[in-house]
Amino acid sequence: MRIEGIHTVVTGGASGLGLATAKRLVAHGANVTIMDLPNSAGAERAAELGEAAQFVGVDVTSEEQVREGFARAGEFAPVRALVHCAGRGKPMRILDREGAVTPLSSFADIINLNVIGTFNILRFAAEQMAKHELLDGDRGVCVLTASVAAYEGQIGQINYAAAKAGIVGMTLPAARDLAKVGIRVCTIAPGTFATPLLTESGRPDIVDALAASIPHPSRLGDPDEFASLAEQIISNGMINGETIRIDGAIRMAPR
Repeated sequence: MRIEGIHTVVTGGASGLGLATAKRLVAHGANVTIMDLPNSAGAERAAELGEAAQFVGVDVTSEEQVREGFARAGEFAPVRALVHCAGRGKPMRILDREGAVTPLSSFADIINLNVIGTFNILRFAAEQMAKHELLDGDRGVCVLTASVAAYEGQIGQINYAAAKAGIVGMTLPAARDLAKVGIRVCTIAPGTFATPLLTESGRPDIVDALAASIPHPSRLGDPDEFASLAEQIISNGMINGETIRIDGAIRMAPR
C-alpha cells in the first residue's frame, strides 16, 4: 500500500519507536493519528508534525477509550494502517531474593498491557479497515511490536518475554483471520534500540555494554530504522503473517 495520502494510527507515538514512526510517515506524505496515554506528550509531538497529525489520548487496555479513539481517528481520515508500539516491561522474577513468590500482579499487569492491549487495538483497527475499498490490493495493514525477548527472554523478564511471545503467537492467526477482508498483519521484533527509556534512564556503562554485545553493527538501533521497516511492511503487499527481527544479529544472554 502506498504511504502518500494514507492515514495511519501510531500507538505509543509520543516517544521512542512510535514517535520515530510517526515522523517518518508524515515526512513521506501520510496523515498520522498519535495514540498515547492522555498525560503523555502526544499533543505536543502532534503539533510539531503539523496539520498532517493529530493526538488522541488512549489507554490501550481500555475498551471504551480505544473504541472512542478509533472513532475520532476515523473522523480525521479513513484509517488504512496501524503501527502499534505501545507497551512496556517491568522486571520480575518468579521468586524474590528471600525465596518468596512475587505478586501475581507483576505478571498480570504486563500481560494485560502488552497482549490484551495489542488485541484490543488490533480489533478496533480491523473494524475500521474492513469497511474500506481496496487500495493497492489491501483494505488495511497492521504492524505490531514484539521484542527479541519473545525468543531469548532474560532472567527477570519472564512477564515481558511471555507477553511479547504472545504477540508473536497472535501474528499469523490474525493475518489468516483478517485475510478474508484484505487486511495484512505483521510484527516487528526489535532488539536493543536507542529509545529515551534506555538512553535517559539507563546507566551509561550498561548502555555501552548492551551496544557492544550486538554483533554487527555494534551499536544501539536507531528508532528511525524501526520506522523504516514499519514503512516497508505497509508498502510491500507480499509481507504478511510474519514476525521480523531487527536486532543486528544479537541473541540475548541469560542475563
